[in-house]
Order: sequence, then structure tokens, then C-alpha cells
Amino acid sequence: MAELDGRPVSAAQLQVLALTNYGHFTTMLVEGGRVRGLGLHLERLERDCAALFGVVPDRERVREFARRAVPGAGAVAVRVTLFDPAIDLGSIGGRAEPRVLVTARPVGSGTPGPIRVRTVRFERELPEVKSVALFGALRQRRLAQQAGFDDALFVDRDGGVTEGGTWNVGFLRGGEPLWPRGAYLAGTAMALLRGACGGAQERVGPELAGVEAVFATNAAVGVRPVAAVDGRAFDTAGVARLREAYLAVPGEPL
Repeated sequence: MAELDGRPVSAAQLQVLALTNYGHFTTMLVEGGRVRGLGLHLERLERDCAALFGVVPDRERVREFARRAVPGAGAVAVRVTLFDPAIDLGSIGGRAEPRVLVTARPVGSGTPGPIRVRTVRFERELPEVKSVALFGALRQRRLAQQAGFDDALFVDRDGGVTEGGTWNVGFLRGGEPLWPRGAYLAGTAMALLRGACGGAQERVGPELAGVEAVFATNAAVGVRPVAAVDGRAFDTAGVARLREAYLAVPGEPL
């Protein structure tokens, strides 16, 4: 389904989003009408909307529109995108009235399998905002897959590992979580897992010295192991307890 402010979205309205590509979003996993970190998702929408449009959306209105996409049972990934279909490339500097686009897709059952990634020098533009402009990150994913990997792991100009294209990265060192330091898009799943398991924050180089395991987090899949980085294999069994800790975080009613 796809609705704009609770009504079917037209092709012309979506065309503005496709051609102008200015807006922001959050994706949440809804299970039985509940969302882990719902408050964090709503805070993200408010923060990013203020940064891009200078206004703050109404929380209850966003929740009302999002609930329309949720079935009575099962799991669904709901994406909430805020953009203004009235602005275009020429009028981008005008007063904006962002509207709420809600789309939904079914989520498969089962535990997500491990991924193999390669490191690449890349920095996201305005990394603190979850913007719809994903070209750079998706290009790196495409290049990585063409080279035989599942995805790319980004390294910034100072040589620190920061994040994946659509996920955050964490490490296990001495059995304890370790989080990267740098400029990256901090996700809701990462925040919830840090709250549940703690862990220090350090700059970690691509050689991953002292790291025993690597894992990826995002709201759609939770926690999944990274089996190899640049061909170097890592333990995946130790990530299971982190996934269990994340799944134990209670959801909030949407």
C-alpha cells in the first residue's frame, strides 16, 4: 500500500519525490501492532523534518497514518516518508508543507543470515539525517555486490569504520559490544541495543584489531552477524546473544 496523508497517492505526487528527491524517512518493523523504539522513530522524524523543512510534524497524525498500513496480525515494515509534493527543483527554497507518505511491505519470518562485506572509503552527505538521497550508499552496495560481496562497510577520511549503507555496525571485543566513533546515521536498533547491552564507543580502523565478531543492526532485521570483512572471517555465534537481547526489548503500541 502507499498513501499520502491517509489517501491513495497519485503518480504525479510520487513523480515529484522521484525527480526532486528531497525529503526524509524512517522505517519501522511493526509486529502485532507494536514497534520497538517507536519513540525514537518519531523523534527522528521530528528532528529531520526541522532540519530539512523548518517545521515539526504532528506525532499523533503520523501515527494515525502509519496505523492504516498495519494488518491485524503478522509483521510488516512500514516506511514513513516526509516530503512536499508542491516543491520542485526551481522552488526548493520556498516555504514547505511536508506531507506524510506511508508505504508498507511484508517481512519474512526467520533469523536473518550473515553477510559478507568489503570496506570502502565513503562518507554520507549530512549523515545525521535519514534522507531519501541514497544514491552514494546504494552505488557502493552495487559495486560491492558486483565484486562478490553482500554489501559495503564505510570508512571515513580519518580511517575509521562508520556504518553500512542502510545499517549500523557494531563489534565484539573481549565479549563486550564496541561501537564506532565518527559521523554516521545512528539508527534506532543501534540505540536500543546500546541501551540493553551497553558498550564503549571508539574509533575502529578497517583492520579491526582485537575484534572477534562484527554485526549489523537496523530496524527491519534487528541484529545480524557479519561473517567476513574484506575476506577475513569472523565468529558469528557470539552475535546470537545480542540478537536475543534486542528481541527482548518490548515494543510500543503504534
